[in-house]
This record gives sequence, structure tokens and C-alpha cells, in this order.
Amino acid sequence: MPPFDILDTTSRFLNGTEGKNKSMISNLRCVMGLSCVFLPMTIKAAEITFEDGSFLFFIPLFIIYIFIVIGNLIVFFAVRMNTHLHNPMYNFISIFSFLEVWYTTATIPKMLSNLISKKRTISVIGCLLQMYFFHSLGNSEGILLTTMAVDRYVAICNPLRYPTIMTPQLCAQLSAGSCIFGFLVLLPEIAWISTLPFCGPNQIHQIFCDFEPVLRLACTDTSMILIEDVIHAIAIIFSVLIIAISYIRIITVILRIPSVEGRQKAFSTCASHLGVFLMFYGSVSLMYLRFSATFPLILDTVIALMFAVLAPFFNPIIYSLRNKDMRIAIKKLLCLQKVFNAFAS
Repeated sequence: MPPFDILDTTSRFLNGTEGKNKSMISNLRCVMGLSCVFLPMTIKAAEITFEDGSFLFFIPLFIIYIFIVIGNLIVFFAVRMNTHLHNPMYNFISIFSFLEVWYTTATIPKMLSNLISKKRTISVIGCLLQMYFFHSLGNSEGILLTTMAVDRYVAICNPLRYPTIMTPQLCAQLSAGSCIFGFLVLLPEIAWISTLPFCGPNQIHQIFCDFEPVLRLACTDTSMILIEDVIHAIAIIFSVLIIAISYIRIITVILRIPSVEGRQKAFSTCASHLGVFLMFYGSVSLMYLRFSATFPLILDTVIALMFAVLAPFFNPIIYSLRNKDMRIAIKKLLCLQKVFNAFAS
């Protein structure tokens, strides 16, 4: 199978100008780093450089990516290095933060490369691997968020039985199971896509390789797209229902707590989880629960950026600002780093 060539036409979005190879891309419509895939090896990307405004998008995206990596790693190590946080809730948070680092690494570096590179290409294998790792990590995070909701349900609704139910062994099994299942469930789907023949204009109107845009390039019956949509929708709706039912029950129990201080403490432990859940599943639902409905290209891009970039960006902020124990652990971690640097110098 020949390699994909990726073309970024940011300049068209910014100032309405055309690339140098106008005859080759006259039917192309992309915005802000969208990946446009071509199968023929002879087609080359137009020479769009920093002067077209791509660098204006590169700088903030690069800063956001660095913040995501550093912020989530700080949360991860703050939990791992503080024995007071070695409980199921914080262990799930640390694993979620660790997954976020790789979740964004599956797509953002390629976006950055497309914004500054003259030759925007990706191999077919590279496209499939990007889809596999991005969605596998996303699935793992979704399962982990569901597990975290159930954990909070048990902790608040059955506090006396919580230590015996959520044992360290069960916590480790749930964490490992979330990651293993998230990676295994997509293998058949990716293997099937790798066998498809591709033809047509071969243009992906998305900021990364995704199932629906790639499947539309196949020279076979596209009815499989609807089946894929149904499978993804069932998985998303099932997870959302479990989380929603858990939090409805949690809120019901919290409202019955007689003391105001007790209610505030209980709400504070769930607020960060609920915020991450709404941000993650809200954007994912907009992207994958629309079936045949079509959105304007710019809205598609914004929705994709929400769950691929913005949600991981806000997660460390939510967990650090909304949680007193986490703030203390992060301060200790940063102070420990300062001491280490002082001894090293």
C-alpha cells in the first residue's frame, strides 16, 4: 500500500491564498492544521512556510503541549511520591494523568510538524498507528473515568464497606484492566481497516487520522461506517450512563448529610472528577454521537481540539486547584525538586 502524503493548507484559512501547486489541490478545503491525505506518491505538498501564519498556531499549541506533559507528570509523581495519597482515588488520578501524556503525544507532535513542515506526509502504517494509540488511550481513559465514578460511589454511599471493597489489589486490577481492555478492543478494527483499498480524492478533513474520515476514503461499501458509529455510540452511552447513575446517587446521598461542612467536603472530592467527566465525554459525544449529521468544517476542528487538546490541558489544573491534598503534594514535590537541585549544584 503506498504512503499517505499530508498537506496543510493553513494559508487558505488565514488569508484566502492558494498554495503553489494549485492544480493539484483545487478541491481541497482544510483549516488550521487539518491533515489532508493523498495516496499517490507523485503529489507533493505545497510549500507553505512560516509567512502564511502557521507559526502563529504553532507557538500556542507547542506551549499547551509542554504544559500538558509537565502538568500531568507533576500530578503523576506527586501522587506516587506521597504516601498519604496512596489510596484508590489518587491512584486512579495518577494513572489517568499518565495516560493523558501519551494520549496527547499520539496526535499533537504531528500537528506541530504539519504546521511548520513544507512536506506534510504520513505513511499508511503511521496513520493506522496514530488512530490505534489515540483511540486506545482514549478508551482506557474512558474506562478509567467510569471506574473512578464507581469508586466515588462506593466511598460515599458505602463508606464503612469501602476499605474492604476497594482493596489495593482490586485497585491495581481495575487500573491494569482499563489499560489492557482499552488497547485490545481496537485491534480487530485497526486490522480490518488496514486491509481496505483506498482511492478517490483521499483527503482527510480532520486534525488527525480518525476512523470516519479514513473509512470514507475506502473503495468499498461505506455502510460499515454506520456500523462503526453504532459500536462507538454504544460504548460511549454505556459509560456515560454508568457515570451519570453513580453521580446521581452520590449527589442524593450528599444532600442527606446533615452538616454543611460534611456536604462541602463530600462535594469537593467529587467536583474535580465530575468536571473532567463532563469535559471529556461532552466533547467525545459531540464528535462520535452524531451519526450522519454533519457540522461545518471549523466546528469539526473545534470539537476535535476540545477532546484532543483542551481537555488534557485543563485536567491537571482541575485536579490541582480543586483538591487541597493534591496541592499540598505538588508543593512538596516542587520543594523536593528545589532541594535536589541545590545539592546537585
